[in-house]
Amino acid sequence: MTEQTLTPQTRTAHESLNGTIERVTYHNEESGFCVLRLKVKNNRDLVTVVGSAMTVTPGEFVDCQGEWINDRQYGLQFRAEKMRLVLPSTLEGIEKYLGSGLVKGVGPHFAKCMVKAFGEKVFEVIDKTPERLTELPGIGPSRRAKIIQSWGDQKTIREIVVFLQSHGIGTARAVRIYKTYGQSAIQKVSENPYRLALDIRGIGFKTADTLAEKLNIPRDSPMRAQAGVRHLLQDFASEGHSAVIKTQLIEDASLLLEITEDIIEEAIQLEIDESAVIPETIENVTYLFLGSFYHAEVGIVEHLNRLLKPPIPAWQKEIKIEEAIKFSENKTRRILSPTQREALRVILQNKVVLVTGGPGVGKTTLVNSLLTIVFRYTSKVVLCAPTGRAAKRLNESTGVEAKTLHRLLEFDPSQFLFKRDEYSPLEADVLVVDEMSMVDLVLMYRLLKAVPSHCVLLLVGDADQLPSVGPGMVLSNLIDSETLACVRLTEIFRQAKTSQIIVNAHQINKGHLPKLDYETGILSDFYFIEAKTPEAILEKLMQVVTVRIPKRFGLNPIRDIQVLVPMNRGGLGARALNIALQKQLNPKPSASITRYGWTFSVNDKVIQNVNNYDKEVFNGDIGVIRSIDEEEGLIIIQFDDRKVNYEIDDLDELSLAYATSIHKAQGSEYPAIVIPIAMQHFKLLDRKLLYTGVTRGKSLVVLIGEVRAIAMAVRTERSGKRVTNLKRRLVDHLKNDYLI
Repeated sequence: MTEQTLTPQTRTAHESLNGTIERVTYHNEESGFCVLRLKVKNNRDLVTVVGSAMTVTPGEFVDCQGEWINDRQYGLQFRAEKMRLVLPSTLEGIEKYLGSGLVKGVGPHFAKCMVKAFGEKVFEVIDKTPERLTELPGIGPSRRAKIIQSWGDQKTIREIVVFLQSHGIGTARAVRIYKTYGQSAIQKVSENPYRLALDIRGIGFKTADTLAEKLNIPRDSPMRAQAGVRHLLQDFASEGHSAVIKTQLIEDASLLLEITEDIIEEAIQLEIDESAVIPETIENVTYLFLGSFYHAEVGIVEHLNRLLKPPIPAWQKEIKIEEAIKFSENKTRRILSPTQREALRVILQNKVVLVTGGPGVGKTTLVNSLLTIVFRYTSKVVLCAPTGRAAKRLNESTGVEAKTLHRLLEFDPSQFLFKRDEYSPLEADVLVVDEMSMVDLVLMYRLLKAVPSHCVLLLVGDADQLPSVGPGMVLSNLIDSETLACVRLTEIFRQAKTSQIIVNAHQINKGHLPKLDYETGILSDFYFIEAKTPEAILEKLMQVVTVRIPKRFGLNPIRDIQVLVPMNRGGLGARALNIALQKQLNPKPSASITRYGWTFSVNDKVIQNVNNYDKEVFNGDIGVIRSIDEEEGLIIIQFDDRKVNYEIDDLDELSLAYATSIHKAQGSEYPAIVIPIAMQHFKLLDRKLLYTGVTRGKSLVVLIGEVRAIAMAVRTERSGKRVTNLKRRLVDHLKNDYLI
């Protein structure tokens, strides 16, 4: 059911209604909007209640204040203006509540056993005499401990919910707040509510600001002004910028906070005094950098300078270039082109080298040729990439183990730092980093810190793809600075020219329309299906994904086909398409659970939306749900060759992945991709976006949509226009005396 404004035909006086939640028909944890079916005393039929509550669980008792309405579409309903939830008191309600999965270790089976054994005193038993739980068959010390812990957590979470609700704030993130701050959550939030916007994913500045107002924090307080400044700086960072012009920040903060510019300037100075913000004058204009981004830019230049200096690696001194190239050709049984030979010469003579180019131009061949040569001299060769999928592709193309950057640098989530750094460098004579376009400023700095001075560094990537999700545009800045040895591969090789995916990708990259007029019946790896309305695009997309591609190419619609979209919202956005595709591709799952606005089912394809260092699952990783155990509060998800355990409360990190954004697909490759493209996407249509999307397809690409939308994407260049000073720093400070 979708959220909507109800239009009543008849109204009655304001009144009360209470009862037990029998079923949660719909609940949006983000907004709190819910549709509940209530069992009301002396009423044989269930009553529909529409209202707002951030936590609703079957079995809970709800006390509502509101009015009856007769909705034109849904009939008689009770619209609750206020809802107060309390623990259930009836045996039936208690059993439903305990069996809902809210309390870990208790599912429907044990809920029934506990109610049968302890009746209405079951909550009191858990609270005061939990040792009695072991009287029941199947509940041993381990399960009892889990129940006690979960029950205690829920009590604290409820206290947070009550605190937030009493100040008019939605409570969808109450669990996350508790996990972050623990038992002192209410105290910490009361002292500084703005910390919520910094620490809790899903809570923005406006929500924290509303809470601060309820807590009587003055609107012109330094705390509020500093929080507003930090919020705007983070907003700029989320758009990829590492800095912002000071006058622009003051202007934006003044509009956001509705306070004088003097107070904002004082807040900025406080941030500078605390080293959270670094000012820098560039061409007589003052820019403000978040401290971490400033230090990352400066650090990248410093460490590249270090790496370019001697010592020259011993194997580079020994090598005879022409002999090595011939050896490589014999070993790989592949004759290199003149441009590839020249590229290999450059790589073999320099300590830091950039390799860039689009699909089909021989980047992989070049890397493999280098590896056959280098392995004659040293075994300390390390390969890595930003994501798990990219690392897996690198491993498959070279036959050499490849790690993610986080795993290579040994990230420690407990201390939130990398174990590998300048004091504990990597054991590598040669380091190859693939998919460099995805590497942001901070990660590049962390990597360079850990590269030993004698190591040869090869950075490989396609500078024409979308820039990194994080701030900066590192690969483009390195190339454009012209301070490092750079190999640009442009020649499309004969075998690649037979692929329309590669040919059309290069057409798009040049600002030309891809070929869209394929003859029906001719088998290709690139197709365009015209559809002139969003409804027609959706209809054809569903048919192509669920029927046509599986039938014609023998591909599995869940495992092998990935729908990529320009944006998340709208009728052709990732969210709407995921719901439609889930209904078609996984209609009768063995188990399901609804959390955070999604229904997750066994065999659903899901995507991780944030980095989770404890689980070693990162933003953009795609997996499949293998099992759901509501009794244990456990979901098992398979990511490639390993299974990862998620608790029910962790599901806010996930969303369905039958369709996902092109940004999320960076570094990945799929057997088949389908891209809907319509004018309703116009705000995000961009050449780099379309180019990146098309190059994710390994064997098949299908575009469905409007020709004019494709034309708009091809001629629009807005990606990559980011505020960063890395290029200037490289030009001004990088000594390239060792460049050959």
